[in-house]
Amino acid sequence: MDYCELQEKKVESNTVYQGKIVNLHVDQVELPSGNIRVREVVEHPGSAGIIPIDNDGKVILIRQFRYPVGEVLWEIPAGKLDPGESPKDCARRELEEETSYLAGRLEKIVSFYTSPGFSSEILHLFLGMDLTPGTGRPDEDENIKTYRLSREAVETLMENGEIRDAKTLLALVTVISRGLF
Repeated sequence: MDYCELQEKKVESNTVYQGKIVNLHVDQVELPSGNIRVREVVEHPGSAGIIPIDNDGKVILIRQFRYPVGEVLWEIPAGKLDPGESPKDCARRELEEETSYLAGRLEKIVSFYTSPGFSSEILHLFLGMDLTPGTGRPDEDENIKTYRLSREAVETLMENGEIRDAKTLLALVTVISRGLF
């Protein structure tokens, strides 16, 4: 089957919600078979995350409460792209806002769709190195704690199922498998 034979064609779109972070569309699409189906789409501007590794070889992770899941999660610093902002600039901004660190060097790791079954969000991951102290400026609705962790501590958290955030797991597995952490 050819790629074009797999595509669905939007027939109609209805925006049912417009928010600060996401918009929700309910679309009618025509399948390759000609049948019409409904697709619910969460439109997201994209995001960037950063795996900061300090000069002592420790990774900087944050803990914050995530209301939708009702849990305090281990995460890498990350956030939504502002209008016109590049993923690299977003990663730099989020690192400083959430951890008070600046990255002297950023390396692109990977970009991936977070939940392509219903969301357009693409998340860009960076490795942050040559860290220096900056000025933390978390958003007023963010309550964040910062931790410096060894590879062994991170692996124990992962093995015990304590790191459950997908972007963080992907970031950590990637840097560990590449020997970067």
